[in-house]
Amino acid sequence: MAILEDRPVDRAPMPPTRPAARARALVAYVVVLGVWIHFIGIPNDMVGVTLWLWLMTVAWNADAPRERHLEFFSDWWRPVLLLALYWFLRGLADHTFMPVHITAPIRADEWLGGGTTPTELLQRELCGEPCDRDGAPRWYDVVLTTVYASHFWAALTIAAVLWMRNRAEWVRWMRRYIVTLFSGLVIYFAYPMAPPWMASKLGLLDEVHRMSGRGWSELGLHRQSMVLMGMANKVAAMPSLHAGIAFLIAFYAVTRLRSRLRWLLLLYPLAMSMALVYFGEHYVVDAVAGALVAAVALVGCSAYERARGPGGGEQLPIVRRRFSRAVHERRLLGEGHAGAARPLPQEVRREVGRARRRDGR
Repeated sequence: MAILEDRPVDRAPMPPTRPAARARALVAYVVVLGVWIHFIGIPNDMVGVTLWLWLMTVAWNADAPRERHLEFFSDWWRPVLLLALYWFLRGLADHTFMPVHITAPIRADEWLGGGTTPTELLQRELCGEPCDRDGAPRWYDVVLTTVYASHFWAALTIAAVLWMRNRAEWVRWMRRYIVTLFSGLVIYFAYPMAPPWMASKLGLLDEVHRMSGRGWSELGLHRQSMVLMGMANKVAAMPSLHAGIAFLIAFYAVTRLRSRLRWLLLLYPLAMSMALVYFGEHYVVDAVAGALVAAVALVGCSAYERARGPGGGEQLPIVRRRFSRAVHERRLLGEGHAGAARPLPQEVRREVGRARRRDGR
């Protein structure tokens, strides 16, 4: 957790950008991204998505100088390194000597479904009997495939918006996101588990198709990894981090927002869970486990921040160091020579003033 605390969180705000310049830059960004999606695919891996989000921040702050745009990398390189590490270790989690669990989740979901797993029930009712995975998608297939694909960019998009608006809130969000991912990773190593489509191939379930891309089959859309590729783990089913991150987004929004409509955000993880079960990617118990992992990460990080005292450890250590160094220099230069005292640098005065206003001093 501390890896997210020794970077600038409260820099001076970005210089204002002219509305016309921002509009032109955002239009150019959308056009370039649209061309990329058409010819290459929707950015899918964590590093690739982060690079596109950086370009989004550049477009939003189009009038900012070059060095301000590069602050993105000085803030983000540590979390991105952790995300790449997660991706790499997740791909190794199925190369252990731990047995792959197959029947336990089937029995649990059969109990929930009254003798038949919800995956089999949903594919029978929504896809048809027999289910034709290559058949024309229905409207709900398009919706559920889009919800499923949102997993790969939703959490990082939220992070990019928070980074532009409130660096301290960005740290809090990234902490919860990364803790959720690595908590799931620990379980992947300890409890490798076959998803429904694999259990079907092994003859332990009736025919179940893996069809998470079904809704986009006639739209010409597909996902494409840019940087992190080839690290799939077919038995990383328990918990479902697709569901876990969706629940984390909803839980976090519910706790941070004040609008009565915020409770509608819980529909997102419910839709994600339905997509995962219907498409044969996960059992219901996987989604429930993902929700529990997200809730534990949320509560645990909040407790950690409270234990750190006011501000939850989010205040900028580098500001304090610069302030202390400037005061020390001032005392050395001014001791016994009132006229020799040097005023604090303007940047430090500005940052200290913001810190005092934030703390209510």
